[in-house]
Amino acid sequence: MDIGFIGLGNMGFPMARRLIEAEHKLVVFDTRKEVTDKLVALGAKPATSPKDVADQVETVMASLPSLQASLEVATGANGVIEGSRAKRFIDLSTVGSAMAVKIHDLLAKRNIVQIDCPVSGGVGGAEKGTLAVMVSGPRAEFELLKPALDVIGKVFFIGEKPGAAQTMKLANNFLSATAIVATSEAVVMGVKAGLDPAVMIDVINAGSGMNTASRDKFPRSVLPRSFDFGFATGLMVKDVRLALEEMKQLGLSMEVADAVGRLWETVISAEGAESDFTAAIKPIEKKAGVVVGEAKGRLAGK
Repeated sequence: MDIGFIGLGNMGFPMARRLIEAEHKLVVFDTRKEVTDKLVALGAKPATSPKDVADQVETVMASLPSLQASLEVATGANGVIEGSRAKRFIDLSTVGSAMAVKIHDLLAKRNIVQIDCPVSGGVGGAEKGTLAVMVSGPRAEFELLKPALDVIGKVFFIGEKPGAAQTMKLANNFLSATAIVATSEAVVMGVKAGLDPAVMIDVINAGSGMNTASRDKFPRSVLPRSFDFGFATGLMVKDVRLALEEMKQLGLSMEVADAVGRLWETVISAEGAESDFTAAIKPIEKKAGVVVGEAKGRLAGK
């Protein structure tokens, strides 16, 4: 399949690379020439703008960091909407259902089908092709795209309603956001009481408390204190805010979500948007006066 790919960041680059390795023909665009050049070296064709991509191919994918970026790339000046060939826009970003519907409605005026396609599984999943790929849009379009999407992960058809896959992604990321801060509080409690955090994580992972944070994030990025799992705090906070917004629009009671949202606002204030989201433990440690590490937990400053 001839595919356009816009946005070659931490997630976009490995997804685009896998598509090239699967012998799809890619036309790529990113504002950073150095990442574009890397894919060109692998066989991709460079483009000068989202419109240029949409002038060359019928199928355009995008992996972008913000709601505004998705809106501008899809519907802005020199965007996909102005391309002469584009028939479908597959948004791999997390933008929430309201923005997905907005983009859908604007593109529909130019007979371009918007396919919601957020992904979950982090940079590691993008590298290995093991992402959870959530798709909403016309069923016939889904069937057409599925062979290409199979290259980047396990594909789930959520439904035909615009924005449905975004709701699914926000539910997933709310649970992921909850897992990291809840596990942080549990481990900090243990360390404050004198427990070894590495032993705690082993016990949690052998018991009923096991979750993605205890299984993956703590062993790899929290206990070694490398805080390098590959997902920015700013992106996680964006997703939590979108989830809270959607819950409010649905008229839901959300005591846990509100508490998680407050915690993440503290994290982004303390650690900054560019920090790795595994740094969420740091403000919790600071309040408790302990530092969690692979060696036996120690009081801060000792």
